[in-house]
Amino acid sequence: MTLAATADRPHPPADDLSDLIAKYDGRAPRYTSYPTAVQFGPAVTAGAYETWLGQLPTDRPVSLYLHIPFCAQLCWYCGCNTRAVHRRSTIGEYVKLLVAEIGLVRAALPARLTADAIHFGGGTPNMLWPDELSSLFAALGQGFAFAPGLEVAAELDPAALNREWVQAATAHGLNRASLGVQNLDPAVQKAVNRHDTIDDIRRCVGWLREAGVGSVNLDLMYGLPRQTTENTLQTLDQVLRLRPERIALFGYAHVPWMKTHQKLIDEATLPGPAERLDQSESAARRLVSEGYRRIGLDHFALPDDTLAIAQAAGRLHRNFQGYTTDEATTLLGVGVSAIGHLPQGFVQNQSQEVLWRAEISQGRLPVARGVAVTDEDRFRGEIIERLMCDFAVDLGAICRRHGRSVLSLAPELEGLKSFVADGLLRIDGARIEATPRGRLLIRSIAALFDVYFAADSGRHAKAI
Repeated sequence: MTLAATADRPHPPADDLSDLIAKYDGRAPRYTSYPTAVQFGPAVTAGAYETWLGQLPTDRPVSLYLHIPFCAQLCWYCGCNTRAVHRRSTIGEYVKLLVAEIGLVRAALPARLTADAIHFGGGTPNMLWPDELSSLFAALGQGFAFAPGLEVAAELDPAALNREWVQAATAHGLNRASLGVQNLDPAVQKAVNRHDTIDDIRRCVGWLREAGVGSVNLDLMYGLPRQTTENTLQTLDQVLRLRPERIALFGYAHVPWMKTHQKLIDEATLPGPAERLDQSESAARRLVSEGYRRIGLDHFALPDDTLAIAQAAGRLHRNFQGYTTDEATTLLGVGVSAIGHLPQGFVQNQSQEVLWRAEISQGRLPVARGVAVTDEDRFRGEIIERLMCDFAVDLGAICRRHGRSVLSLAPELEGLKSFVADGLLRIDGARIEATPRGRLLIRSIAALFDVYFAADSGRHAKAI
């Protein structure tokens, strides 16, 4: 049996895009990890995590993630672990406990490891005061050596940003920033509880440029309530004048059974699958016409940006922050709900802040769940990551690296037939590659290689 044998066409290809949407737009993971977070469970304990930390190689750099779960106000579309807070003491107490957690992680490590990337996510990291930032960097500096060329990134809310915060952050090395924009149409913003203008965004980008931040990303969305292709392109026209190095274009995931505040969104105002697809593809065409390279599912970068360079070299990766150039095999997460990735597996902190605070106060690593990865997971995870990053994968090469035969993937190859017949995949020997139309459904294609995936579980967002 060869891969080419699966390329027969049992039925004519579905030429109408609406037919493809109806056929393939089921729910599928975003594959920011494999196994995905759905497979995390209580078998991975604080004790297991402490053991894993002690086994980390001392000659390899790690990446660090700090979760700041606070916002000035809650955006109704948000899928992050965050909450609106107005008491400064709440944030101050959290930072003290975050410093304590960094100390607990440091105590479990075999040596003072080198960090080559630090990412502040949220929530709204720019709600931290400058002295709180200093406390966190001091704690990180005690636990880790900072590599030359250290990347320091932060997700920022334009409504809560000021010049003084930018100056304080860049003094600690901030060199990459991501601003949440989403959509600038007033009707869309009202429908999701935001109030930003292009003047607000322009002012924030100006502060970042002035302070020497070399890479600015703007987060946009499609599929929001009252969003149309027209106001999506109007938003793009405004932000493109700022010439950000990167633009992320995320699809809104409506999961009110998981994020109850999304029930504040009127579902009757949400665009359907065909409208969502038109918004995303129209925006993608505009961005490409303006000189941006399309990176994976939802990122765009200027040709000289490191993300575009990594993609061209086949070195693009995907983690819980999305597409990345970070090649570290270890990501250590601190803070409420933070996820870490170690060679032995994944670990996640308590998602309820009160439980996280209690664990830290008792001097315990606040682990809630995780999953140990097997050799089979690593094998399948590599296939899925290459599909998500490159829209193509050489199954033969990966099988050889893992001591496997392509024949072991017979069920998956059988599942590819439908995608091939519908003109969504091409097969050349042991290499499979998504066609331009197939790229829109790459999550569904990747799901074929996911032995844990249950299409009817209801745990994931729609694939388009």
